[in-house]
Amino acid sequence: MATCSTINNSVPSNLVSRARFLSIFTIFYNLIEGFASIYFGIEDESISLLGFGLDSFVEVASAVIVLMKLKNQNPDLNLSHERRATFLIGLLFILLGFSVVGTAGYALYTGSHPETTKAGIVISVLSLSFMFFLWRSKAEIGIKMNSSTVMADAKCSLACIKLSVILFVGSLVYWLWPILWWVDSSVALVLGFLIFREGYELVQNSRKPEFQGGCGCH
Repeated sequence: MATCSTINNSVPSNLVSRARFLSIFTIFYNLIEGFASIYFGIEDESISLLGFGLDSFVEVASAVIVLMKLKNQNPDLNLSHERRATFLIGLLFILLGFSVVGTAGYALYTGSHPETTKAGIVISVLSLSFMFFLWRSKAEIGIKMNSSTVMADAKCSLACIKLSVILFVGSLVYWLWPILWWVDSSVALVLGFLIFREGYELVQNSRKPEFQGGCGCH
């Protein structure tokens, strides 16, 4: 496993360009995925798909934060910006996690369920095909740049992979056995918990006195 040194203030321009490209690609893809998921989530009354769509916009926010950070190459401000960006990404996750859990809990209480989950199957498969590439690429560049912000963004992509797998399994089960009306809301509860946990870990890491930036392995 690669180890991390102190924060590197002289990052090669080609790494910055690659990180910037991945962030822009993440923004465009997740905007499309987010709007599609929310549309079909509302249309089919699928809370898990709706929560997945909202998570896509957290991915967008994370990528935007990375782009803003990459514009600033002032060594004296890098650590402060790394801490602030890592904290903000985590906070977005926490807020989304609370929202998804609350909505899913209400759906279980009222017994509501979607008409179909075919859209969830299609969207989750497409997401898996793109997110794996983004996660591996961001993690590799984040280590080379020694940037906790890029690594936090990679963690967002990894979280999206986990959510995609859960959404796929839950959507497939409900599609095959519609009598299991509670599956969609139960999947949403799991999604919400995982989203919240990812955010909590990022916030805790950003608030540590020994936070030194880098890829979080100090």
